[in-house]
Amino acid sequence: MLVKLDKQAGVRAPLRSTGSIGTDIRALRRSRNWTLNDLAARLDRSVGWLSQVERGQSEPALADIRTVAALFDLPVSFFFSQSPDTPEAAYVVRSESRRAMSDEGKGLVESLLSPDLGGAFEIVHSVFAAGARCPQPFVRLTEEAGYVIEGSLTLIIDGENFVLKRGDSFRFAGETVSWVNEGEVPAVLIWVIAPPVY
Repeated sequence: MLVKLDKQAGVRAPLRSTGSIGTDIRALRRSRNWTLNDLAARLDRSVGWLSQVERGQSEPALADIRTVAALFDLPVSFFFSQSPDTPEAAYVVRSESRRAMSDEGKGLVESLLSPDLGGAFEIVHSVFAAGARCPQPFVRLTEEAGYVIEGSLTLIIDGENFVLKRGDSFRFAGETVSWVNEGEVPAVLIWVIAPPVY
């Protein structure tokens, strides 16, 4: 069993499945425009097995979760929750229970603020390290919006630079996007993405 140390209580609390692994996997698959066949082939599993997992009729083994996490560049811990198994877990994400989605190779540390990826959108807390830059421009079939809490971030949308500072917000949909933090401090943003991509 996976455990973590509860800093407030000084005891170890069990890490548990989020209970939405299938929903999360479906959202991740759809964000790449992959069919059940596409993902099943990448996981070396049957379409029937994947369909059962996505519908919540079975839960994948830890080895399968590791494979899915690696395929989508997510930490394994993304599929586990540190929150208590209570009715609020479907609605509320406590600050100490956020699921990490870090990409430290890009100087980006993110955590999921939404309870899961099953809704029409996801909310992400993003911290861009000073000097961090997107390795290459990307295009996603999403609508995205965000708000700068601290620092500044330059968004490059279809080749045009927009320097965003504390209190600024943005929205784009389907354009070619890149980013760079040219500041000397981390840039902290709240990012909303529809449909979910992580």
